[in-house]
Amino acid sequence: MSGVRSAARAAQDSTGFRVTARIGYVVLGILHIVIGLIAISFVSGGGGGEADQGGAMEQIQNAPMGVLLLWLIALTLFALALSQIAEAFLERNPDPKRKWGYRLKYLGTAAIYIALAATALVYALGGRSDSSESSQSFSAQLLATPAGVVLLVLVGLLVTGIGLAFIVRGATRAFEKHLDLPDGKAGKGIVTFGVCGYVAKGIAIAVTGILFLVAALTRDSETAGGLDAALHSLAGLPFGALILWVVGAGLILYGLFCFARAAFARM
Repeated sequence: MSGVRSAARAAQDSTGFRVTARIGYVVLGILHIVIGLIAISFVSGGGGGEADQGGAMEQIQNAPMGVLLLWLIALTLFALALSQIAEAFLERNPDPKRKWGYRLKYLGTAAIYIALAATALVYALGGRSDSSESSQSFSAQLLATPAGVVLLVLVGLLVTGIGLAFIVRGATRAFEKHLDLPDGKAGKGIVTFGVCGYVAKGIAIAVTGILFLVAALTRDSETAGGLDAALHSLAGLPFGALILWVVGAGLILYGLFCFARAAFARM
């Protein structure tokens, strides 16, 4: 075990690893900006594809040198996932509950990065992915099991909880402790981007979780959906166009915050 920890520490401390992690934040920024722009295009009636990671990858795939960029995205996100796994191994909080809480957070974040990297790899190889179809298929498989409704409720609660956690993190500005912010207006601007971005992303994720809950309670797997379905659901609410525009703009701000995070994150 000590050998694994030493290797993880060496990887985490290497300059190349830190540079790769920072590039990963830039990649996340690009993806969120593209998703935000697609979401805003719903309001204008311009379509623009699916407002999720698959839709963002498709837009990148169609850009000049898009396939090369997708390979870069996949590699950097895999590296970012590895950094989170290393953080989980290296966590040394004296409080056992907090220590394992942090470890679960790191491993959960790593799983998200791996999923994004896998999606980028699919598009780099010429394929495509549909988050809504995947969510519906996943929901249908769960509902077919004896405890399917309970399991799907748990999934919905987990995803909704993650969304609420993003909202709380943005509202309380908890992300600031992980940044070495510059003084003056630049630092205040980055914090503003972070607050708006975290809240907007949290809303989108929470709605995704609610769709899982609705699918469980109605026993209708087609009700479930990914981020794209969640944003379309927001558009169907009263003042939905305004809400969707605000969430889309917030996702763009989160993307800009990711750029700042790449420059000022503590590593």
